[in-house]
Amino acid sequence: MNDTPRVAPKSPSEALKPVAPPAPPPKVRRRRRSPFLSMLSGLFTVALVGAGVVGAGIAIVSSQSKAPGPLASDRTLIVPKESGLTEIAELLQREGLIEHPLSFRVAAIIGGDWHKLQAGEYLFKARVSPQEILGIISSGKVVEHSITIPEGLTSEQVVERLRNNELLTGDVAQVPKEGSILPDTYRFPRGFSRKGILDQMARSQSAVLRNIWARKPGDLPIKSPEELVVLASIVEKETGRADERPRVAGVFINRLNQKMRLQSDPTIVYGLVGGKGTLGRPIQRNEITQATPYNTYVINGLPPGPIANPGRAAMEAVVNHSRTKELYFVADGSGGHAFAETLEQHNRNVGRWRQIETTRTQQQGGKPPADSVDKVEPPAGPDNRTEAPATTQPAADNTGSTGVPVAQPTGAVAGTRARAFDASEGTTRDPLLNKSFDLNSPKQVPQLKP
Repeated sequence: MNDTPRVAPKSPSEALKPVAPPAPPPKVRRRRRSPFLSMLSGLFTVALVGAGVVGAGIAIVSSQSKAPGPLASDRTLIVPKESGLTEIAELLQREGLIEHPLSFRVAAIIGGDWHKLQAGEYLFKARVSPQEILGIISSGKVVEHSITIPEGLTSEQVVERLRNNELLTGDVAQVPKEGSILPDTYRFPRGFSRKGILDQMARSQSAVLRNIWARKPGDLPIKSPEELVVLASIVEKETGRADERPRVAGVFINRLNQKMRLQSDPTIVYGLVGGKGTLGRPIQRNEITQATPYNTYVINGLPPGPIANPGRAAMEAVVNHSRTKELYFVADGSGGHAFAETLEQHNRNVGRWRQIETTRTQQQGGKPPADSVDKVEPPAGPDNRTEAPATTQPAADNTGSTGVPVAQPTGAVAGTRARAFDASEGTTRDPLLNKSFDLNSPKQVPQLKP
C-alpha cells in the first residue's frame, strides 16, 4: 500500500500564480585562515617556481658545459698563481677557450671543482669542452718539460745549463760536489726550481751508485763507491762510444792492478781548469808534466776526486769491465780507439794516429782538428815514430805523446829517452802503408823475420 500523500491538482488560475521562492539556506560560518599557513603556501609556490627555473638553468648549463668549445687548434695556456674562479673564467673566454664564462662558473660550483682549480701551464686540445677544461685545471695535470744533462759534464757546466733554461726558477747557491749528480733526462713543470732539479739528480745518483756498488766483483781494485765514481768519470771523458766503455775501463783497471799510472788526458785538463771542463784547445806538451793533484801522468793511482759526472753506463762499465790484457789505447781517427796489449803494438797505433792527425791538420790549413780539443797535440816535426820514456819504473815520468797510456821499454838506461824502433817502417810490411791492417786485431800484424 502506497503511503505517499497525494497532491491535489490546482486550478488553472492558481497554477498561473507565482510561487514564493524557498527561503535561502542558512549561511555557513567560515574559519579565518592562519597568516603562517598563508606564508608557507606562498613560499612553497615560490619554491616550486624557483625549482623549475633552476632545473631549466642546470639543464642549459649542463648542455653548454658538455658541448665542444670554440678552440680551433691545440694550445697551451698558463693559469697565473692566485687566480680565482672569476679570473680563470675571464681568461678562458679572452683566450678563446669558452664562450659563456657565467655558465663555466656555474658548472664549476655545481660540480664542486671551483676550489680545486690550480695554477700552472696546461695543454688543451682543439674543441675542448668547458667540462673537460674544468677537469684538466682541477686535476693539476700541468704540461711537463724536459731537460737533458749529457754524461761527462762537470757540476759547474750542469749548473750553467740549468741557469740557461728559462722555464726553471730560482738560483743555485752552491755548485754540487763533482760526481754527485746523475746525468739523465729530467721532466719538470714550468716554474720548477733549479735546486729541485739538482736535488732530484743527487737522489738518482745515490740510488744508482748504491745498486751498482752492490754488484761489484771481488777482484775490483776499487775500495769505495767514491773511487768507483772517480774511475767512471775518467772512462766517461775518454770515450763517447758505449761499446768502448767496458774496454777502456778494463785498460785502466789493468794498469791499476800493475801499479802503472793511468796517463789519461782528461785528468790533465781537469787539473788545469777544474769545473770549466775544457781548455778549448789541444793540450800543450809542457802541460803533460805539469804537476796537479789530478794529472795522472804525474800522480800514482786515482786522482783525489771525479773529473766529471759519469752516467750510469760508465759506472756499469767499471764493475763489468772487459777482461783483457790490454794496457794501451789511442784514437784511431774514426771516433773510436785502437787498443793494444804491448808497447810495440801501441807504438804502431800511435804512429798511425799521428799520421792521420798531421794529414787532417794540413788539410785544414794548419789548424788542429776540432776533435783534438783537450787532447795532446801531435808533434810539430815530420817524424811519425813514437818516443817512449826509457825508465822501467811505473812511477816515473812516462809522458805519452798522445795523451793516452804509454809504457816503458825494458833494458833502457834510466833517465834517457829511447826512440821506439820498428823494423817494418818504410817496407811493404809497414802497417801504416798496409790499408788492410786492423788496429784492433794485433793478430793481423805481419810477422817480421829476424
